[in-house]
Amino acid sequence: MKRYGIRITLPEDSTLRAPHLLGPEWESFRWFDSEGARERALAEMSRTLPNYRRGDHVSQVLERVEREA
Repeated sequence: MKRYGIRITLPEDSTLRAPHLLGPEWESFRWFDSEGARERALAEMSRTLPNYRRGDHVSQVLERVEREA
């Protein structure tokens, strides 16, 4: 089982939290075999995407999580 993860949620002020969209309880997880793989993915997910307009920002909250061994 992959142990190292990233929990993805939406900021409190995100319009995607509306009930008819993703909803206030939406969350997603990505799991990795190693801490290093997770850290590389986290760095990639945290950077500004090249297809965003200048001034736009990714609207997500990223949190490191771990499963018990």
